[in-house]
Amino acid sequence: MALCCALCLLLLCCQALALGGGMLYPRESASRELKELNGLWSFRADFSAQRDKGFVQQWYRKPLRQSGPVIDMPVPASFNELTQDPNLRQYTGWVWYEKEVLLPRSWLLNALNTRVVLRVGCAHYYSIVWVNGVQVTEHEGGHLPFEADISKIVQGSPGALCRITIALNNTLTPQTLPPGSIQFMTDESKYPRGYFVQNTRFDFFNYAGIHRPVVLYTTPSVYIDDITVTTAWAGNIGVVQYQVLVRGNTRYSLSLNLREKEGKVVATGEGPIGKLKVVEPKLWWPYLMHENPGYLYYLEVKLSAQVGGELSEDVYTLPVGIRTVLVTSSQFLINGKPFYFHGVNKHEDADIRGKGLDWSLIVKDFNLLQWLGANSFRTSHYPYAEEIMDLCDAYGIVVIDECPSVGMRDPENFGNKSLAHHLVVMEELIRRDKNRPSVVMWSVANEPASELSPAAYYFKTVITHTKAIDPTRPVTFVSNANYAHDHGAPYVDVICVNSYFSWYHDAGHLEVIQLQLNTQFENWYKAYQKPIIQSEYGADAIAGLHNDPPLMFSEEYQKAVLKEYHSVFDKKRKEYVIGELIWNFADFMTDQATSRVLGNKKGIFTRQRQPKAAAFVLRDRYWKLANESSCLRPTLTYYNL
Repeated sequence: MALCCALCLLLLCCQALALGGGMLYPRESASRELKELNGLWSFRADFSAQRDKGFVQQWYRKPLRQSGPVIDMPVPASFNELTQDPNLRQYTGWVWYEKEVLLPRSWLLNALNTRVVLRVGCAHYYSIVWVNGVQVTEHEGGHLPFEADISKIVQGSPGALCRITIALNNTLTPQTLPPGSIQFMTDESKYPRGYFVQNTRFDFFNYAGIHRPVVLYTTPSVYIDDITVTTAWAGNIGVVQYQVLVRGNTRYSLSLNLREKEGKVVATGEGPIGKLKVVEPKLWWPYLMHENPGYLYYLEVKLSAQVGGELSEDVYTLPVGIRTVLVTSSQFLINGKPFYFHGVNKHEDADIRGKGLDWSLIVKDFNLLQWLGANSFRTSHYPYAEEIMDLCDAYGIVVIDECPSVGMRDPENFGNKSLAHHLVVMEELIRRDKNRPSVVMWSVANEPASELSPAAYYFKTVITHTKAIDPTRPVTFVSNANYAHDHGAPYVDVICVNSYFSWYHDAGHLEVIQLQLNTQFENWYKAYQKPIIQSEYGADAIAGLHNDPPLMFSEEYQKAVLKEYHSVFDKKRKEYVIGELIWNFADFMTDQATSRVLGNKKGIFTRQRQPKAAAFVLRDRYWKLANESSCLRPTLTYYNL
């Protein structure tokens, strides 16, 4: 009883500071229809000097092709590498997308009881959306979904044609997440008049475009707007505490069924707030920690209401994993058992499509993760697509969910405007991913200048806010600051630290790694008495470049760096080190620089997902770690590609 009361209190806390309205992933059901808008859109970049021609001429008021030349642009995809125009690859400013679609007649006839919603999975960075020339929403931030109810516009228009126009701007400023700055080059003996460049302080390419699916979907006028679940278990009883938010009417009834994968109903409930008890629950376990990882129940929520004298129903089904997370001074516990993160950092990045969602690439990456024996990754350095997160839930891949706060290196990044936006971004991220069993920790930043004095108040505020919204998960940020000068570390639950000994420090000197890494761990733990994850480590390797003895950029050197780190990990994981995440899963694109040869080459796989020698080193290690920590018997086996 006390456990259930505590869960109820946590749910109320979760709702206390969250944004108004939910952001449930659009799923078809008996009451909801879905129309995907992926494919070719009309596209035009505004190359005018002020990048404002589209607004001056109001391109949204009529079909985009009538305002000037357009090209075909796939959605989802980044626009940067899809043409032969180098100016578009490096473009900064406003671009315009447009799609004309026919809506089903059934969506338009029953206006009293049909909502039509336009949802954008994400668009980088600032978006303004019009439907049939009417602005319906705008959104700041490039990695999270946003939507708008467009019922009145499309249901009130003659005909079924729906013209969707999206203007988006990829400019980064000191107050955006990630931050950046625009530098104007005023020396006209060196640069054309009005010449400027976009500067950033992060090491990946600033791809832009509509990166995730755009959909239209319907709900009844009285509808399920949001669902929040938390889970616990004790003995042979699992508990799913739920809260359902309904919009459109205050008079309704709710019934809930919790089903196993096979469809059997194991618990039922009624009303907007309650708890479901499951006898002998099948827990959600990480990959390689159990013979049945990633087990999901399905919570079917059914709403009934009277609309215009008739019965209206809405049905939504939410995947649910029953599991617990707990952090001690030296361990990370999932379902009461010690969990050791042996995984990767990743990027949403690939040839041609940039950061655009690609199902073939996603499936390949998850097959490679399983082949490696990786049980986890961090969404470095921004939230990943919901479709990726769905597979993490289903496959048992544990996730450290990171917001797009990367490159916060200047004092102006820690001002009140930045802080206010950061708080909203965390709310949006938690609203989207709060129900995911794979998400076990929030990360509020990567490598900020946390040694600056404003960082203390800044990160205390962000972390406190994050915990107020979601008290059920630990919070961290990833530091590369000196342990004695890091002003944000006192507020995190887990210390995440990045270091590149014998690469960015003492380059080429493999012999110093073990001493320096051991000192790093000892200093951090002595100062904070919190478990530590080596959240980044690694070295660049050009695939096919070999040298013996190992020299920098050779595959042999990358292997040697990993092995030196692993020697220290094996000692410290017996004490307080709870994880190791290689940088990086695969090579990825960056801005052009003398230190980069067509991108960052620290991947253990190439950008085309071919293994380097280091991939086999990690594979051997991760499967051995899995065998040591697994509750499975007999010993786990693994297979060749």
